Amino acid sequence: MSPVKSRREQYSEATRAALLEAATRRFAEHGFAGTSLEDVASDIQASRGAVYHHFANKTALFEAVFDLLEVETIRRSMEAAEDAESPWDASQAALSAFLDVCCDPVYGRIVWQEAPIALGWQRWQECEKKYALGLIEGIVKSLVDSGDLPELPLEATARVTFHILGAAGLALAEADEADKPRIRAEYGRTIGYLLTNARV
Repeated sequence: MSPVKSRREQYSEATRAALLEAATRRFAEHGFAGTSLEDVASDIQASRGAVYHHFANKTALFEAVFDLLEVETIRRSMEAAEDAESPWDASQAALSAFLDVCCDPVYGRIVWQEAPIALGWQRWQECEKKYALGLIEGIVKSLVDSGDLPELPLEATARVTFHILGAAGLALAEADEADKPRIRAEYGRTIGYLLTNARV
């Protein structure tokens, strides 16, 4: 039985959640450089000290927002693949869910455009690999085990796939809203073609 949280703990959690929500809006609209901790605190009528209670600095706040977006993306991709009848169908469902998420302007701006600036290139790559690479490796392994893909080196295959998906994510993040359906379809068709031609 989980312990009942005190009113202070509940307030602290609610404040943190509100800060993350406000920060997400700010980073998506104004970017990392155009957002200050004062702006985020003001949006929820909190003090700057309240921000520092939860996050050491703006970069830490940004990374927390980034983590939330990536966790949700992985969840949606895995959920889309759950009911598939085969590993191949599951891979296609996960791909489609990922491309759908990349069309979201908030996700695109924060994860693909602002994160390399806010976190630095190396840290951004580390975070992307932490969330996406493991999932991709699992999908590739399931396709190899099912006989859908040849027995290529798992890590190399996963990393190549990771960078292909990254190209799609960045292209969608940079695209005008009106062009996103076309670009999504083009990348979906291209990635599908590459996977189908690699299929045993």
